[in-house]
Amino acid sequence: MSKTAIPEFFVYGEPAQALDVGFLHVETVLARASVHRGQVQAHKHPQMAQITFWTSGSGTYRIEDETWIFSAPTVSFMPSGVVHGFSIEPGADAIVISIADAALAAIAEHSMLPLDQPVFVTGRGESALWDKLAGTIGMIQSEFREALPGLEKILLSLIAVALSGIARLDADSHSVAVPAAVALAGRLRRLIDRHFRDDWPVERYVETLGTTRHLLDKAARQVLGKGVRQAISDRRLIEAKRLLLFTVRPVEDIAYETGFNDPAYFSRFFRAAAGRSPAAWRRERLK
Repeated sequence: MSKTAIPEFFVYGEPAQALDVGFLHVETVLARASVHRGQVQAHKHPQMAQITFWTSGSGTYRIEDETWIFSAPTVSFMPSGVVHGFSIEPGADAIVISIADAALAAIAEHSMLPLDQPVFVTGRGESALWDKLAGTIGMIQSEFREALPGLEKILLSLIAVALSGIARLDADSHSVAVPAAVALAGRLRRLIDRHFRDDWPVERYVETLGTTRHLLDKAARQVLGKGVRQAISDRRLIEAKRLLLFTVRPVEDIAYETGFNDPAYFSRFFRAAAGRSPAAWRRERLK
């Protein structure tokens, strides 16, 4: 696929937008049939990953420069920033689960599936494993539709189970080859998730990944839409927002938890990025 002028979407057909830290969305492919008419052109999502579970029909799926002919059941996991698209026969349908990178990071340690590279599985694995995955995806769809109290916690747990279910379908070979820049950006994202609290300088990321600063920054801008330093800062901000929104911990504790030795500096950092103090941001969200 050409990397020139690849459109970026929120969900397909809608312009990219900033996502809340806990953003989750579930819908079917047929729900957007009037938009794509069976031909979803090459695109990417800058801030969210997607699980797509095909429940019926067949078609052609494209990820970066690879193409597959598939029929249901088929499942894919697409990290943010990876180019993909598909064309389907009439009647084909899938359940699409969209997860903000911020929410995905919270469940990474509970998933058997690596979350920094795309995965596409069709026609492999035991039927019992496909049945289990179908049951989990169905529960996610039902929970999202019913929107009962505790929705986010339940959905995140179920998504972790679904991701591990994908890994079980093809434990020996489940990843998709991607261009070098996409792979490098994925490795960077995983490393930032592990070490953003440690206040690593950019050069340490460069050294650990065995690359050059120029190549790493270029890959980050191409795939993540931002430079390495900004990616680190954004990850710290995301974690701070999650802790402010979903815990009752004091702002000072959250500052230390996100790698800031000085709570006052943390507050200045947060205000510059979010437009208000941590305490004020929390009050507004919890009204």
